[in-house]
Amino acid sequence: MTIRVVLDAMGGDHAPRATVAGGLWALREISDLHLVLVGPEETIHAELARHRPRGLSFSVVHAPQVVGMEEHTLAVKTKKDSSLVVGMQEVRAGRAEAFVSMGNTGAVMAAALFHLGRIPGIDRPALATVYPGAFSPCLLLDVGANTDPKPDHLVQFAMMGVVYAERVLGWPHPRVGILSNGEEPDKGSWRVREAYRRLQASGLRFVGNVEGKDLARGLAEVVVTDGFTGNVVIKQLEGFVAFLARFLPAQLTDDPLDRLGLALALPGLLLAAPGLLCLLPSVRRIFRRLDYREYGGAPLLGVNGVVIIGHGRSDAKAVKNAIHMAVRAVRTGMLDRIREGLQALAAAS
Repeated sequence: MTIRVVLDAMGGDHAPRATVAGGLWALREISDLHLVLVGPEETIHAELARHRPRGLSFSVVHAPQVVGMEEHTLAVKTKKDSSLVVGMQEVRAGRAEAFVSMGNTGAVMAAALFHLGRIPGIDRPALATVYPGAFSPCLLLDVGANTDPKPDHLVQFAMMGVVYAERVLGWPHPRVGILSNGEEPDKGSWRVREAYRRLQASGLRFVGNVEGKDLARGLAEVVVTDGFTGNVVIKQLEGFVAFLARFLPAQLTDDPLDRLGLALALPGLLLAAPGLLCLLPSVRRIFRRLDYREYGGAPLLGVNGVVIIGHGRSDAKAVKNAIHMAVRAVRTGMLDRIREGLQALAAAS
């Protein structure tokens, strides 16, 4: 079965160069993928001409308008011929199974709500992303779709997160925590304290509050928060990883004498302790695990379609991996699993 994925070719800071390059990269890795590139035809074909994409399964759908990264959700209503809107309509009409965009998060969410609608029983969709842990990762949501949700919305986030973690990611019996500024039940804002009480009565495996320092400790497989806090947490992690990537090499090579000493000492160190070579792949794996480009994007859970939203500054690698995520979501029947899981949880509560 061919999986058809719509790619918003004009979404993101580096579109269309990064989006087209990433899309073709994904096509070379996924044999049953057909990619639908949406945007101004001339612009897309000019970019395609740089790559010579012979033998790859793709099509181009013309959309003359673009919703810019700086525009508000109102642009989704006023720019009806934008790549964002036309792409969503392809999914709604059944001509594609998933939609991927690196564009403005609020605009993508608004377009998904207008054209795809919500899954029954869900009031607010949520962006979910895998937060890397020391021993096991956790699913963090929301990370940007809702800056001011109600306590009931956080409970819905938890329900969707549990279903996604268990039935799509394959994590058995996921535990749920709520991000707060202390472990005690009375810590946190009114929203957090009220959601804590409702999560206790939800029938989920609720383990209580999770502090920021504990996200990577494996205390819960699903952690819920508001989109403002979640986005800050993810951006802080990205900044820390970028800092380490620059800081560690600089500490070894910043001073000319340090560079000379390292060059002279390295052969002797490797002869005396060849095990040091084994550390290099481990270091690379750690940085890969922390690199947002490896995950590609975040699924927008709660809308009636597979929608993946990537980082605005995504490069080709991130775009490619976002398409991989969309294909996995289709293959695992993410939408049906979430619908079934929500019904089962509602019946059990």
